[in-house]
Amino acid sequence: MNDMSKCPFTGGGETRALHGRTNRDWWPETLNTDVLTQGGASPDPMGEDFNYAEAFNTLDYDALKADLTALMTDSQDWWPADYGHYGPFFIRMTWHAAGTYRTGDGRGGAGSGQQRFAPLNSWPDNGNLDKARRLLWPIKQKYGKSISWADLFILAGNVAIESMGGPVFGFGGGRKDVFDPETVYWGTETEWVDTGAETRIQPDKDWDLENPLAAIQMGLIYVNPEGPGGNPDPLQSARDMRVTFERMAMNDEETVALTAGGHAFGKAHGAAQADTFGSAPEGEALENQAFGWLTDQSEIDAGNITTSGIEGSWSNNPTSWSHDYFRLLFKYDYELTKSPAGAQMWTPVNPEEADMAPDARDPNKKVPTIMTTADMALKMDPEYEKISRRFLENPEQLDDAFARAWFKLCHRDMGPKVRYLGPEVPDEDLIWQDPVPAGSTPSDSAVADFKTAIIGSGLSVSELVKAAWASASTYRGSDHRGGANGARVRLAPQKDWAANDPDELGKVLAKIDELRGDLSMADAIVLAGAAAVEKAASDAGHSVSVDVSTGRGDASEEQTDAESFVPFEPFADGFRNYLKTKAGVKTEDMLIDRAQLLGLSMPEMTALVGGMRALGANSGNSKHGVFTDRAGQLTNDFFVNLLDMSTRWAPVDGSDDEEYVGTDRASGAEKYRATRADLIFGSNSVLRAQAEVFAESGNEQLFLDTFVSAWTKVMDADRFDLA
Repeated sequence: MNDMSKCPFTGGGETRALHGRTNRDWWPETLNTDVLTQGGASPDPMGEDFNYAEAFNTLDYDALKADLTALMTDSQDWWPADYGHYGPFFIRMTWHAAGTYRTGDGRGGAGSGQQRFAPLNSWPDNGNLDKARRLLWPIKQKYGKSISWADLFILAGNVAIESMGGPVFGFGGGRKDVFDPETVYWGTETEWVDTGAETRIQPDKDWDLENPLAAIQMGLIYVNPEGPGGNPDPLQSARDMRVTFERMAMNDEETVALTAGGHAFGKAHGAAQADTFGSAPEGEALENQAFGWLTDQSEIDAGNITTSGIEGSWSNNPTSWSHDYFRLLFKYDYELTKSPAGAQMWTPVNPEEADMAPDARDPNKKVPTIMTTADMALKMDPEYEKISRRFLENPEQLDDAFARAWFKLCHRDMGPKVRYLGPEVPDEDLIWQDPVPAGSTPSDSAVADFKTAIIGSGLSVSELVKAAWASASTYRGSDHRGGANGARVRLAPQKDWAANDPDELGKVLAKIDELRGDLSMADAIVLAGAAAVEKAASDAGHSVSVDVSTGRGDASEEQTDAESFVPFEPFADGFRNYLKTKAGVKTEDMLIDRAQLLGLSMPEMTALVGGMRALGANSGNSKHGVFTDRAGQLTNDFFVNLLDMSTRWAPVDGSDDEEYVGTDRASGAEKYRATRADLIFGSNSVLRAQAEVFAESGNEQLFLDTFVSAWTKVMDADRFDLA
């Protein structure tokens, strides 16, 4: 992945803010419902006890698919189907629901049905997909809680492909809906797909695509089909495609297969100038009921629809799976033309009538096919061209490659296969699903014997805690990847990450391996950390039980897509007081970001930071934030001493406000060293309120209980097999 070694919060040539545009920036008049979720109140009407997996398993799956199949050709007057078939429309809806996924932080994707909410419901690239969701509503209403919107978005695309004779690899359900917009950094631009603006890649300015973003411009899923910033240069378009598809976990072959397979169906829309648009759904008039963009029925009836601005179909058979896309791409020379909406596109020179497409509204009328600049990239870019010709000459390879790439596109953010539900889950284990062999649950006596042995091994509390944290804290709730199951901390690239103190980690893992007996390494690493926490509490005069789960398996190198774990490397981990490089956002922002990916609440995050400082679990064994003379014991000393007014803090010269020294107010003697990730718990009023609770006399047990609960939560975050 091109620049995954760079900080995920910086651009190629300039640093940019982690905090991008918000819904209120785009739609200042939108109703503010946030006040109803203050204090942690959930907007989920299903309630805490609702189990979506159980509800899904009651679904009449065959009946649902039959209803979706019938819908494909049930053209509605209020939004007629192109060519009498909604299949291409639903494929686009599915693609755009899933295609927001990016590997940098695992956010985006179809996992929670975010296409229903702003800003995604109103992105220019999602133009008129509000109609696709309205078409699905009667089916969603019929099957209710047994099928989520998020699953329905994906299943509808699969059924659309099947209904047009296309290849499908499988389907896995299990995506539980959320009921408010997720906070995701989509960028800082102030315009949607601003044609006159610089795109996110500017080689002349040494700009590469900013991590963790994947789309090339604000409001796009992937690239501008006209070319970068509207420039119809196929080679520059290929450059953008390669970068953005890599950020979505796709290699060159998958990129070509998805593009060709997706464009085997349907058409692009640019039949009228863009000024015929209404507003996007989020900004529409109240009476339009979030029915956005084109709403004039006479224009809809006439097919005067514009979304991308490009007008025409790619294939002469736009509602049937075929291999005509590559046949036409290589058969003809193409000339640059403009659509009725003024968009740059390419049309074949002197096409034969048999290679022309039917009109979307009049099957008796023939119109030329088209290609976008992104399509031309598959012919002009040397590497893409090789793959495209191979698919042209071996169409069965395209069938398989498209089916697999489509499945990956739609399921990449679901995490391990154990989360998949339904009768069409493929048997084959795929490397990008992070397969882990089944583990076995050890006996209580085996666990107890190992914990006793590891505590008596000579390894310190901090060493065991750090190893367990390094293993488990890779988990990302965004795409459900990472975590302790599989013990991939002992494999490349994780074993070599600077944050993990590789030499120390290697020593600790070797000793754990020596003592673990029949335990899996994955279980033994976590149990070693649990034993260390229990000892640290005992040494401080308290008794706690850290009841982490067991039964994990150990993944092999062959079961590990090492490249896909490169973006997981922490450039900052406030829990271990680690910062690899100064970033374009504050260190404390990255602590919050990491806590959110781990699924931690504010009290859990606060307790973990304070407890890990007391345990001496900093990366590099630094003393920053270790505000105690009994390091290695689980105490609330971090909070007590942070809030003690006898200490005066000042930035260390030359540290760029990343390191601070605490001196005694009376004597001026140095007492402590700290980082931003330490002092934020005294500086920020909200976090200070948390710290005060844990520092109060009588709340020592509350601190211990919160720490242990949060620690266990992180250690077991990826145990979907226990659900």
